[in-house]
Amino acid sequence: MQWTLVIPLKPLERAKSRLSDTAADGLRPGLALAFAQDTVAAALASRAVGDVAVVTDDPLAGRELSALGARIVPDEPRSGLNAALAYGAGVVRASHPETPVAALNADLPALRPLELARVLDAATEFPRAFLPDAAGIGTTLLAIHGDQELRPSFGTDSRARHRASGAVELALTDVDSVRQDVDTGEDLRAALALGVGPRTAAASAGLLIPGS
Repeated sequence: MQWTLVIPLKPLERAKSRLSDTAADGLRPGLALAFAQDTVAAALASRAVGDVAVVTDDPLAGRELSALGARIVPDEPRSGLNAALAYGAGVVRASHPETPVAALNADLPALRPLELARVLDAATEFPRAFLPDAAGIGTTLLAIHGDQELRPSFGTDSRARHRASGAVELALTDVDSVRQDVDTGEDLRAALALGVGPRTAAASAGLLIPGS
Protein backbone atom coordinates (compact mmCIF):
# COMPACT_ATOMS: atom_id res chain seq x y z
CA MET A 1 0.00 0.00 0.00
CA GLN A 2 1.35 3.41 -0.96
CA TRP A 3 0.12 6.48 0.86
CA THR A 4 -0.48 10.09 -0.07
CA LEU A 5 0.80 12.41 2.63
CA VAL A 6 -0.84 15.76 3.30
CA ILE A 7 1.56 18.23 4.89
CA PRO A 8 0.39 21.67 6.04
CA LEU A 9 2.73 24.67 6.07
CA LYS A 10 1.73 28.13 7.21
CA PRO A 11 3.32 31.24 5.63
CA LEU A 12 6.98 31.17 6.56
CA GLU A 13 7.04 34.62 8.15
CA ARG A 14 4.54 33.37 10.75
CA ALA A 15 6.09 29.96 11.30
CA LYS A 16 7.95 28.68 14.36
CA SER A 17 7.38 31.62 16.70
CA ARG A 18 8.25 29.39 19.67
CA LEU A 19 11.82 29.17 18.40
CA SER A 20 12.39 32.78 19.47
CA ASP A 21 14.77 31.58 22.21
CA THR A 22 16.97 30.04 19.53
CA ALA A 23 16.60 32.00 16.29
CA ALA A 24 15.94 35.68 15.60
CA ASP A 25 12.90 36.75 13.61
CA GLY A 26 14.93 36.95 10.42
CA LEU A 27 16.19 33.38 10.76
CA ARG A 28 13.00 31.54 11.67
CA PRO A 29 11.42 31.55 8.18
CA GLY A 30 14.56 29.91 6.79
CA LEU A 31 14.50 27.30 9.54
CA ALA A 32 10.83 26.55 8.93
CA LEU A 33 11.49 26.10 5.22
CA ALA A 34 14.50 23.85 5.91
CA PHE A 35 12.42 21.68 8.25
CA ALA A 36 9.75 21.31 5.58
CA GLN A 37 12.27 20.58 2.82
CA ASP A 38 13.95 17.82 4.82
CA THR A 39 10.56 16.41 5.85
CA VAL A 40 9.27 16.32 2.27
CA ALA A 41 12.52 14.90 0.86
CA ALA A 42 12.55 12.07 3.40
CA ALA A 43 8.85 11.35 2.89
CA LEU A 44 9.22 11.10 -0.87
CA ALA A 45 12.15 8.70 -0.37
CA SER A 46 10.00 6.31 1.66
CA ARG A 47 8.83 3.14 -0.09
CA ALA A 48 5.41 3.54 1.55
CA VAL A 49 4.77 6.98 0.05
CA GLY A 50 3.47 7.51 -3.46
CA ASP A 51 2.69 11.22 -3.32
CA VAL A 52 3.09 14.26 -1.07
CA ALA A 53 0.63 17.15 -1.13
CA VAL A 54 1.75 20.30 0.70
CA VAL A 55 -1.03 22.70 1.65
CA THR A 56 0.46 26.17 1.68
CA ASP A 57 0.01 29.69 0.38
CA ASP A 58 3.66 30.63 0.83
CA PRO A 59 5.13 31.25 -2.65
CA LEU A 60 8.75 30.51 -1.72
CA ALA A 61 7.84 27.30 0.09
CA GLY A 62 5.64 26.31 -2.80
CA ARG A 63 8.47 26.71 -5.30
CA GLU A 64 11.08 24.95 -3.19
CA LEU A 65 8.89 22.02 -2.19
CA SER A 66 7.52 21.60 -5.69
CA ALA A 67 11.11 21.35 -6.90
CA LEU A 68 11.55 18.38 -4.55
CA GLY A 69 8.56 16.61 -6.10
CA ALA A 70 5.69 17.65 -3.84
CA ARG A 71 2.29 18.64 -5.16
CA ILE A 72 1.30 22.12 -3.94
CA VAL A 73 -2.30 22.67 -2.86
CA PRO A 74 -3.30 26.29 -2.15
CA ASP A 75 -4.72 26.75 1.34
CA GLU A 76 -8.16 27.90 0.26
CA PRO A 77 -9.83 27.72 3.69
CA ARG A 78 -7.11 29.85 5.34
CA SER A 79 -8.61 28.89 8.67
CA GLY A 80 -5.70 27.22 10.39
CA LEU A 81 -3.94 23.90 10.53
CA ASN A 82 -6.84 21.50 10.83
CA ALA A 83 -8.90 23.19 8.15
CA ALA A 84 -5.90 23.05 5.82
CA LEU A 85 -5.44 19.34 6.49
CA ALA A 86 -9.11 18.50 5.98
CA TYR A 87 -9.13 20.50 2.75
CA GLY A 88 -5.92 18.89 1.50
CA ALA A 89 -7.27 15.41 2.20
CA GLY A 90 -10.44 16.33 0.32
CA VAL A 91 -8.46 17.48 -2.70
CA VAL A 92 -6.49 14.23 -2.72
CA ARG A 93 -9.58 12.07 -2.35
CA ALA A 94 -11.47 14.00 -5.06
CA SER A 95 -9.08 12.67 -7.70
CA HIS A 96 -8.15 9.36 -6.02
CA PRO A 97 -11.04 8.29 -3.77
CA GLU A 98 -9.46 5.01 -2.68
CA THR A 99 -6.00 6.29 -1.81
CA PRO A 100 -4.90 5.98 1.81
CA VAL A 101 -4.11 9.40 3.24
CA ALA A 102 -1.93 10.47 6.15
CA ALA A 103 -1.53 13.94 7.61
CA LEU A 104 2.09 14.60 8.57
CA ASN A 105 3.71 17.52 10.34
CA ALA A 106 6.03 19.74 8.29
CA ASP A 107 8.58 20.05 11.10
CA LEU A 108 10.20 16.61 11.20
CA PRO A 109 13.73 17.46 10.02
CA ALA A 110 15.22 14.19 11.31
CA LEU A 111 12.65 12.06 9.45
CA ARG A 112 13.93 8.69 8.24
CA PRO A 113 12.23 7.07 5.23
CA LEU A 114 12.37 3.57 6.73
CA GLU A 115 10.89 4.68 10.04
CA LEU A 116 8.08 6.49 8.24
CA ALA A 117 7.39 3.31 6.27
CA ARG A 118 7.16 1.34 9.52
CA VAL A 119 4.58 3.77 10.88
CA LEU A 120 2.51 3.72 7.70
CA ASP A 121 2.70 -0.08 7.49
CA ALA A 122 1.35 -0.27 11.05
CA ALA A 123 -1.41 2.21 10.17
CA THR A 124 -2.73 -0.10 7.44
CA GLU A 125 -4.07 -2.36 10.23
CA PHE A 126 -6.60 0.24 11.36
CA PRO A 127 -9.15 2.42 9.54
CA ARG A 128 -7.90 5.52 11.37
CA ALA A 129 -4.71 5.72 13.43
CA PHE A 130 -2.25 8.25 14.79
CA LEU A 131 1.27 8.54 16.14
CA PRO A 132 1.92 10.72 19.21
CA ASP A 133 4.83 13.13 19.24
CA ALA A 134 8.02 12.77 21.27
CA ALA A 135 6.58 14.83 24.11
CA GLY A 136 3.62 12.45 24.41
CA ILE A 137 1.12 15.29 24.17
CA GLY A 138 0.72 16.09 20.50
CA THR A 139 0.45 14.18 17.22
CA THR A 140 2.83 13.98 14.28
CA LEU A 141 0.86 11.67 11.96
CA LEU A 142 -2.82 10.83 11.45
CA ALA A 143 -3.65 8.15 8.90
CA ILE A 144 -6.87 6.94 7.25
CA HIS A 145 -7.87 4.47 4.57
CA GLY A 146 -11.05 2.99 3.24
CA ASP A 147 -14.05 5.27 3.63
CA GLN A 148 -12.76 7.07 6.72
CA GLU A 149 -12.64 10.85 7.00
CA LEU A 150 -9.47 12.47 8.36
CA ARG A 151 -11.12 14.56 11.10
CA PRO A 152 -7.83 16.17 12.17
CA SER A 153 -7.51 17.69 15.63
CA PHE A 154 -3.87 18.77 15.70
CA GLY A 155 -2.63 21.31 18.21
CA THR A 156 -2.28 21.38 21.99
CA ASP A 157 -3.27 18.04 23.59
CA SER A 158 -4.04 16.51 20.20
CA ARG A 159 -2.98 13.05 21.39
CA ALA A 160 -5.91 12.97 23.81
CA ARG A 161 -8.31 14.44 21.26
CA HIS A 162 -7.37 11.99 18.52
CA ARG A 163 -7.69 9.08 20.93
CA ALA A 164 -11.08 10.34 22.13
CA SER A 165 -12.24 10.64 18.51
CA GLY A 166 -11.75 6.90 18.02
CA ALA A 167 -8.39 6.90 16.23
CA VAL A 168 -6.09 4.06 17.27
CA GLU A 169 -2.81 5.13 18.85
CA LEU A 170 0.11 3.35 17.20
CA ALA A 171 2.32 1.79 19.89
CA LEU A 172 5.63 1.63 18.05
CA THR A 173 9.23 1.78 19.19
CA ASP A 174 12.29 2.85 17.21
CA VAL A 175 10.43 5.45 15.16
CA ASP A 176 11.87 8.45 16.99
CA SER A 177 12.44 10.43 13.79
CA VAL A 178 8.71 10.37 13.02
CA ARG A 179 7.85 11.58 16.52
CA GLN A 180 10.40 14.38 16.85
CA ASP A 181 8.69 17.54 15.68
CA VAL A 182 10.38 20.89 16.34
CA ASP A 183 8.59 23.73 18.08
CA THR A 184 11.22 24.89 20.59
CA GLY A 185 14.95 25.12 20.93
CA GLU A 186 14.94 21.96 23.05
CA ASP A 187 13.08 20.16 20.28
CA LEU A 188 15.66 21.30 17.76
CA ARG A 189 18.48 20.03 19.97
CA ALA A 190 16.76 16.63 20.19
CA ALA A 191 16.29 16.52 16.41
CA LEU A 192 19.93 17.43 15.82
CA ALA A 193 20.94 14.60 18.15
CA LEU A 194 18.93 12.18 16.01
CA GLY A 195 20.54 13.56 12.86
CA VAL A 196 18.72 16.07 10.69
CA GLY A 197 18.58 16.48 6.95
CA PRO A 198 21.13 18.63 5.10
CA ARG A 199 18.99 21.76 4.81
CA THR A 200 18.21 21.88 8.51
CA ALA A 201 21.84 21.18 9.35
CA ALA A 202 22.91 24.15 7.23
CA ALA A 203 20.18 26.46 8.56
CA SER A 204 21.00 25.52 12.16
CA ALA A 205 24.72 26.07 11.89
CA GLY A 206 25.87 28.75 14.32
CA LEU A 207 22.65 28.91 16.32
CA LEU A 208 22.89 28.95 20.11
CA ILE A 209 20.59 26.06 20.97
CA PRO A 210 19.40 25.63 24.57
CA GLY A 211 21.03 22.73 26.36
CA SER A 212 23.76 22.22 23.79
